[in-house]
Amino acid sequence: MPKPPIPKPSRTDVVNNLIDSIAQEENALADILSAESEKIKKVVNCDFVDTDTLLCVNKSVQLTIDAITRLEVLLATKLDSVSCEICPKPCKCHKKED
Repeated sequence: MPKPPIPKPSRTDVVNNLIDSIAQEENALADILSAESEKIKKVVNCDFVDTDTLLCVNKSVQLTIDAITRLEVLLATKLDSVSCEICPKPCKCHKKED
């Protein structure tokens, strides 16, 4: 039995989907940062927390922030690419750098 043809999305649909995916990734990263903030607050507010525990939590949060920073660079690149597709031509995106 042949499969029905898959409709080809329009350029606008593709750009909208890309922008939506960037927004979803940004929301997910914001949620992760919020969770890291809560982690720090809970540890700092503990009555009996030692220096080693604080340093361990700090290192964990720092590693997470470093990973998020790398992801943000990738998302910025992705957004720049999409932005050049939606801006009117000619625009700054399409001018060659001297």
